[in-house]
Amino acid sequence: MSHGHSHDGAPCHGHDHEGAGGSQRSQQDVAALVEQLRLAGVDISQLPNVPSAPRDMDEARTKSYQFWSTQPVPQMNEMVPADVNCAIEEAIPMDKVRAEPFSLPAGFRWSNVDLNDADQLLELYNLLTKNYVEDDDSMFRFDYSAEFLKWALQVPGHRAEWHCGVRADSNNRLLAFIGAVPQTVRVYNKTVDMVEINFLCVHKNLRSRRVAPVLIREITRRVNITGIFQAAFTAGIVIPKPVSVCRYYHRSLNPRKLIDVRFSHLSSKMTMARTIRLYKLPDEPATRNLREMTAGDVPQVYKLLTKSLEQYKLAPVYNSEEELAHALVPRKNVVYSYVAENHNGKITDMISFYSLPSTVMGSAAHKAIYAAYLYYYVAGSVSVKQLINDSLILANKEKFDVFNALDLMHNDEIFSDLKFGKGDGNLQYYLYNWKCADMKPSEIGLVLQ
Repeated sequence: MSHGHSHDGAPCHGHDHEGAGGSQRSQQDVAALVEQLRLAGVDISQLPNVPSAPRDMDEARTKSYQFWSTQPVPQMNEMVPADVNCAIEEAIPMDKVRAEPFSLPAGFRWSNVDLNDADQLLELYNLLTKNYVEDDDSMFRFDYSAEFLKWALQVPGHRAEWHCGVRADSNNRLLAFIGAVPQTVRVYNKTVDMVEINFLCVHKNLRSRRVAPVLIREITRRVNITGIFQAAFTAGIVIPKPVSVCRYYHRSLNPRKLIDVRFSHLSSKMTMARTIRLYKLPDEPATRNLREMTAGDVPQVYKLLTKSLEQYKLAPVYNSEEELAHALVPRKNVVYSYVAENHNGKITDMISFYSLPSTVMGSAAHKAIYAAYLYYYVAGSVSVKQLINDSLILANKEKFDVFNALDLMHNDEIFSDLKFGKGDGNLQYYLYNWKCADMKPSEIGLVLQ
């Protein structure tokens, strides 16, 4: 199975200042960020003259990284001691961050995309649907819904100027976009304000105009000016240097369709009928008191999840119940969350997954694959295995075709029993301008959409 790739956000950096030698350094930083975003899954045709990058650690160790030797990241062979957990470079003074927007090619202008305006939201959806990331074989393309975009980009604390678009002067058409969102992350025992950058997209007709590097420089400037210089992000490619290496696993819910569209294949010695029987699930969850989460559950879930996340070495920090509510209160076709409560009304367990379909580009019979991705969970009164199996049953009832999960948290313990298959390739977790000791996947509690 091949569709477990990711293109989560890449970081801003804190070096966009001019001054003595500043212009050359700024160019190096832009080049590094261009590479970073490409490696996070951005279509390579947007970013000219960037060499292909390795997909595993062994290959990565044989490469030279001209960008990364000047960047605040641990180098490929660097072993960070267990007692080191800190920024690599100090924050840049605010008066050194460039104040004016970067120049665009003639005929184009900056334009914030207002996601509360239905027409502009539709413009962004159409831009991404037709021009965003495809898998290596050009068989599938992520199809982020308009509702998903609002969920991912309008988190509490979001800024209008971080939904950064480029329009043509001639017809006002939206031709490029890049977005940033705030994200507080705990790394071992330190809580750090970070940023994710995501949804870098340039219209296919514009890619020869080198707009993507300008987009990256501009969003970097807009984020740096708020005093944020760290980031957490994931990528399917290896660059200096992952804090952890995880892998996607897939659980077929609709095996016939997945085989029809070549997402997966029929195993040798297996018939279609036997395969369908193998993956058949019960009609109802085993946890009898499991129900859909409501807004009224937020205070209890906030305490339950916050406590549970303390066991991990890399985890999100919800600064308010409002942040948690945004992430987890159910939204149809976006995020699905369920809680179990005991006879006293106390919530003991919760589980969630989010919806990220993909357009199928080579099939007459099927237009989309509907994929559920395991999100956050807390197993209190039942086992992790029972809780995740219940989520498979719930996702199947919602007509998802496949259920995807990374081998982080306690997930790896249940993959074999619940008939998950190992995906192709790894997903690396990165911290920018931060160094700390490496982490095992089971020590990761951060899930990036």
